[in-house]
Amino acid sequence: MHAPLADRMRPRTIDEYIGQAHIVGPDKPLRKALESGSVHSMVLWGPPGTGKTTLARLVAGYVDARFSTLSAVTSGVKDIRQVVEEAKLAQGSGRATVLFVDEVHRFNKSQQDAFLPHIEDGTISFIGATTENPSFELNRALLSRLRVYVLKSLEKDAVNQILHDALTDDERGLGSRGLKLADDACEFLSEVCGGDARRALSMLEVASDLVEDGSTLDVEAIREVAGQRIASFDKGGDVFYDQISALHKSIRGSNPDAALYWCNRMLEGGCDPHYLMRRLVRVASEDIGNADPRALAITIDAWNAFDRLGSPEGDLAIGQAVVFLASAAKSNAVYAAWGAAQEDARRSPDAEVPMHIRNAPTGLMKEIGAGKGYRYDHDERDGFASGQTYFPENLGEKRYYNPVNRGLEIKIAEKLARLRDSSK
Repeated sequence: MHAPLADRMRPRTIDEYIGQAHIVGPDKPLRKALESGSVHSMVLWGPPGTGKTTLARLVAGYVDARFSTLSAVTSGVKDIRQVVEEAKLAQGSGRATVLFVDEVHRFNKSQQDAFLPHIEDGTISFIGATTENPSFELNRALLSRLRVYVLKSLEKDAVNQILHDALTDDERGLGSRGLKLADDACEFLSEVCGGDARRALSMLEVASDLVEDGSTLDVEAIREVAGQRIASFDKGGDVFYDQISALHKSIRGSNPDAALYWCNRMLEGGCDPHYLMRRLVRVASEDIGNADPRALAITIDAWNAFDRLGSPEGDLAIGQAVVFLASAAKSNAVYAAWGAAQEDARRSPDAEVPMHIRNAPTGLMKEIGAGKGYRYDHDERDGFASGQTYFPENLGEKRYYNPVNRGLEIKIAEKLARLRDSSK
């Protein structure tokens, strides 16, 4: 069977390994250990497609060890015992074993404990891979025996290099086909893959299957592949962006029940919880704003709680934020004010700062009138310099922010009205 492009393009040496320079760069401890032929047990923590499996394979290769694998999704204690027995046999023949455990966070405490004596006596060099925080997902006994290496999402330059290598490698990649990737297509692909090299190569491979040899893949070809991937994300058959729209509008419409339904539809379909949290933070500012400023704080707290707990424990924090946002008083006054101010800022990018509110750090600035006539609000009655202006002269006095008659913005509107009346 023809191996996928992402698998064929796995680096064969540490010099071919792209990215994670903070771990495997020159003079880094892990690289020094590999180049000296030694290995220690470790856990590789990072997002998908950042090179965890590849790095584990390289470790085994550098120390000339057997490379054995387990997946915590499909394996149990029986499988652990089997690989340990195989490792003992190999050890008796003078061969070390590197055991790679993918998604190690899915093993329960007793399964994790099963590795301890074999790590201790050197039967195996243990390498675990996880997308979850090992501080919460691995028990103390196992974690104390492992060194944690944090892998990061690949930078765009690293993804671009990986794509270039795949297109030019005649032996393992697509080089023999003479394909090219337009600059804008490469830029788009390196963005949409989210720092996931496997995803980038998979999309490149699918796009290449749709064109003839010698073709140039343009941005539309990549966009089509990326669009298909997003649509197929939803196991219920609905379009991804329709679902996030439904969630957003359910919150805006103050329907916590519908909002919870759409939130769960997306999570069950495989949506990245961090994507949902980014959208919920946006909702907190766009649709609630200062009508209830707690919305933003609660949503950020929910995000932090999820990052600490992971799934499923942290899922409830997301649910709490969704319910609060849907139940809170609504206002888009800040959203509307931001848009109006942004438009004026773009129309008048060179409008001068009024002289009386300019800074005057030097004698020259004072001589030309900077800061002259400025009234310090804290010295004024009620802490407000009535009648003082702040806009560029050519813009006049603008009013972008118009609080609604809901929630805290009722009080904000009353205060602003009182201040404006005193300036007349």
